[in-house]
Amino acid sequence: MVVTIHRSHISGMLQAPASKSSMQRACALALLHDGETTIFNPGKSNDDLAALDIIQKLGVTVEIKNSSCLRLDKIQNKGLGFVAGEINCGESGLGIRMFAPVAALSSKEIIITGEGSLLKRPMHFFDEVFPQLGISVQSNNGYLPIKIKGPLQPKDITIDGSLSSQFLTGLLMAYGKAATKPVTITVQNLKSKPYVDLTLQMMKQFDYNVTNHNYEQFVIQPQTPNSKPQTVIVEGDWSSAAFLLVAGAIAGPVTLKGSDVFPTQGDKAILKALMDCGCNISIEEKQVSINSPLGNGGKAFHFNATDCPDLFPPLVALAAYCNGVSVIEGVNRLVHKESDRSLSLQEEFKKMGVEIKVQDDLMMITGGSGLNGATVHSHNDH
Repeated sequence: MVVTIHRSHISGMLQAPASKSSMQRACALALLHDGETTIFNPGKSNDDLAALDIIQKLGVTVEIKNSSCLRLDKIQNKGLGFVAGEINCGESGLGIRMFAPVAALSSKEIIITGEGSLLKRPMHFFDEVFPQLGISVQSNNGYLPIKIKGPLQPKDITIDGSLSSQFLTGLLMAYGKAATKPVTITVQNLKSKPYVDLTLQMMKQFDYNVTNHNYEQFVIQPQTPNSKPQTVIVEGDWSSAAFLLVAGAIAGPVTLKGSDVFPTQGDKAILKALMDCGCNISIEEKQVSINSPLGNGGKAFHFNATDCPDLFPPLVALAAYCNGVSVIEGVNRLVHKESDRSLSLQEEFKKMGVEIKVQDDLMMITGGSGLNGATVHSHNDH
């Protein structure tokens, strides 16, 4: 696909897309739930559709009530214990890391695969951790596809959280479903803590009991059986909203509705960067307004994106319109994304006249002159 973008001003009101993080977690929890789950404002991205496909293959019926509501329920007498076959996570990093432990609750062999960039992303942690939990696992030298056979047996375990919190999310859900006594997951060097908060918040709604000890230990209690109907409202996605708000900051004004300013999503931190660079911004509970554009007059900013690496692309675009050198921390989180995001940003913004330097864990962007027209490539990334 080739798209040509012309210099312009923008204005108007937009609705934030549904959060992929919230939607995919809702699908996993609906799969584990013994009763009916209704999801309002369901996501429609490729990652969301892959999650819906996975849970259907693992024993859930999905009924589309209307464009803003899905009804999910377990297939009678099927459940996780009787499922075998293959599931495809598309290109979703959250999907593979979260659904693999959940699928491992099954006692039947399951093949897990993906598409595109996901096939190039390392999955060695499955080889390291799953055998400790009684799961037979066979990978492609640490890459997809992987073949697993459970059932997962919860036990006290220590995992590395430096790559992502997404694998922890899957383990917490699987442990919550299978634990018959209190068990503890110890995590070293945990990243993306706000996404763990989102996981725990949504698990609590489904009556799971998990105690968080300073993001270093998570104690999971056995769940009390519960089949009462559950309702999930998928919140607006701050990762997507960040791009729209930065567009407004550069060439607005815009108003974005549907993103709760009090969510657990880490990407809401884009608001801090916008305020730090001098945006005229109004924040209400359910909407954010950029009242006038910066042009090339923004102030350089310093931002720590370690817990929200998906913000790097819009932050770099914002920094291009800020006078001076803006600094973004967290570069080490960018290697195993859909692309090597650090190199992709350097390469493409250089074509548009923006100098980006990387030193250790810091990215430094020299801005103030805006962007020049050029032919650029998305690298199939954000």
